[in-house]
Amino acid sequence: MTCVCSLYVRIPPLPRPFFPEGRNTAPPETALPPPSSKPPSALPLNLDAVRGSCSGFGPLSGRSIVLIGLMGAGKSTIGSRLAQRLGLGFVDADTEIERAAGCSIKDVFSLYGEEAFRDGERRVLRRLLDGPSRVIATGGGAFMNAETRALISERAISLWLRIPRPVLVKRVTGPTPPPPQNGVKPKDVLEQLMQVRHPIYAEADIVVQCGEDNVDNTTTRVIEALALNHRPRRVPVKLAKSPYEVIIGSGLVERAGVFLSAVLPQKRVVVISDANVAEYYLHPLLESLSDSGIAAQAVVVPPGESSKSIDEFRRVTDAILEHKVERKTAIVALGGGVVGDLAGFVAATTLRGLPFVQIPTTLLSQVDSSVGGKTGINTSWGKNLLGAFHQPAIVLADVSTLATLPPREIKAGYAEIVKSGLLGDADLFAWCEKHGAQVLSQDPNALAEAVERACAFKAAVVTEDEFETKAQGGRALLNLGHTFGHALEAEMGYDGSLLHGEAVSIGLRLAFMLSVRLGYCPQADLDRVTAHLDALGMPARISDLGRPFAVRTLLDHMTRDKKMQDGRLTFVLVRGIGQAFTCRDVPAQAVHDVLAEDGCAPDAT
Repeated sequence: MTCVCSLYVRIPPLPRPFFPEGRNTAPPETALPPPSSKPPSALPLNLDAVRGSCSGFGPLSGRSIVLIGLMGAGKSTIGSRLAQRLGLGFVDADTEIERAAGCSIKDVFSLYGEEAFRDGERRVLRRLLDGPSRVIATGGGAFMNAETRALISERAISLWLRIPRPVLVKRVTGPTPPPPQNGVKPKDVLEQLMQVRHPIYAEADIVVQCGEDNVDNTTTRVIEALALNHRPRRVPVKLAKSPYEVIIGSGLVERAGVFLSAVLPQKRVVVISDANVAEYYLHPLLESLSDSGIAAQAVVVPPGESSKSIDEFRRVTDAILEHKVERKTAIVALGGGVVGDLAGFVAATTLRGLPFVQIPTTLLSQVDSSVGGKTGINTSWGKNLLGAFHQPAIVLADVSTLATLPPREIKAGYAEIVKSGLLGDADLFAWCEKHGAQVLSQDPNALAEAVERACAFKAAVVTEDEFETKAQGGRALLNLGHTFGHALEAEMGYDGSLLHGEAVSIGLRLAFMLSVRLGYCPQADLDRVTAHLDALGMPARISDLGRPFAVRTLLDHMTRDKKMQDGRLTFVLVRGIGQAFTCRDVPAQAVHDVLAEDGCAPDAT
C-alpha cells in the first residue's frame, strides 16, 4: 500500500466537462499561468464586502467549523445542511474571495498568480474567523498552505470530508467520463491530487469517512463526530532512553497516519490485529496510513487469549519475515491486551528489535498493557512467562473504539483504573466512586478522563522503575490483585470464560482481605472497596464465578507465578486505600484462610 508523492507535482489541465456544472471557476491546479507582466505584490481585496456577521451561535465555544476536502466532497452542500441543523451561519470561502476580489478565482489566478491568491484567501478566512462561529466551506487548496492551516488550527475546528476515489471520480466526472487530455485521464488526476493532499488533509482535527450516503445521513455523522471531538489529551512517559506519548481522544484511528509519521523511522509498518478488531478498524487504519504515505501490510490472528501462544508467535513472525521487514519497519498492534502483548513480543524479538506502536482498542489495554513496555506470551506453565520489555514509540488510545465493546469488557478495563487508585492514588479512587457509573455507561468525557488519569499514574510508576528492579515498591505495585487474579485465570484455562480484568477485580478485594487479616489495613477500607465494586456490578468474590475452586489448586498456581522469590509467596498488600507495598514473605496459612473465607474448598497448606 505504498503511497509515494511530491508536493510539487504539476497537475495537467483537464477539459471543462471535468468540473461540476454551474461552477464558474477552475481549481488552482488548472489555472492559467500568470501573465508575463509583473503582477502586483498583493491581491487587492475589499474586505468590507466579506460577510462580517451571520446569525446563530453554536455549541462550539466560539470556534467555527472549517470543512476541507477535494472538489466533489460536498463541502458546500453538507456545510449548508450542517449549519442549518446546528443553528449556525454558513459561508462558502471561495464565494467570499470572489466578492472581495471583484472577479472570479480563475481571473485572480490568471492576473495575480497563486502566491497572491493564497495570501488573499488567508486574509478573507481571517476576516471570517474573526466573526461569530459558523460553518465555512473552503477551496480544495486552502488547507495546503501552511500559514492558512495554522490560522485554522488556532481559531477553528477543521473537519476533512474524506471521499473514496471511486465515489469522487463518479461525482466529479459524471456518468460519462470525458476523454483523456494530453493522455491523462481525470481519475488519474484525482489520484495525483489525493497523493499530494491527503497527507496534509489528515492533519485536520476531525476526519469523517464519507461515501455514497445521502446528505442528511452524512451530516448526522459529521454532527456525531463533532460531539465527540476534543483536542487529544497527551500523557508523556518520560523514560530516559525511550520517552514517548500516550495520546487519548476520539477518532484517532482515522488520524493515525499523522501521529505515526512524526515518530516512525521508516514509512513502512506491519499491522497485527485480531479478526474481531480488524472487522471494524483495520480498513480505516490502513486508509489513514496510506493517506500519510505509510506503506502497510496486515497480519490477522484469532481473537482471544489462545493467540498469546508459542505457535501463534511462530506463525506471526514467519508472516512478517515473509514480508521482508527491515530493522526500521514498525510493528503496529491494533487490538486489546492479547494483541498488544503478542505484537510487542514479536517486535522485541524479530531482527533483535523493531520499532513498536500501540493502538489499544479495549479499555483494559488502554489503561494498562499498552503503557510501560511489558510484552509476552503464555506457556503451559503460566501467563506471560515468555516476554521482554520493549517500549512503544507512541500509544494512540482511541476511546471511540470502545463503543463496539460489550459492557463486560468495559467493566474488565475499569478494574485496572480502580486498581491504580487503590494502590497509589486515593484521589483517583475517590474520582472512581463519583464517576464510575459514567465510565461504565461509556460517557466519552468520563472515559477520556479515566484513561488519562490511569495512564498518568502508570507513566509515573514506569518512569521510576522501568524494568521492575526496585527491591521495594516501584513497578511491582502495579500487580495489586494480580497474584490472586492470575491463579484464577490459570485454573480457568485462559479460555475466555474469565477476562483478565474480571480476575483483577476479584483479586483486588482478596488483596484487601489479606491485608486486613494480616493487620495492615483497616476493615473500613475493605468495606469501601467492596461497596464500590458491588455498586457497579463488578466481580468481587470467587463465588461470583459460579464454579467450585480448591484452595490447594489456587496455591499451586501461585507458586508458579513469576513473582515468586526464594520459594516464598510475594504479594502486593495495602495499608489503606492508595497505600500499597510489596510483601515478600506472606504466610501461606493466611492466604489459605482468605481463599477459604471467600468460598474456596479448604485444604491443608
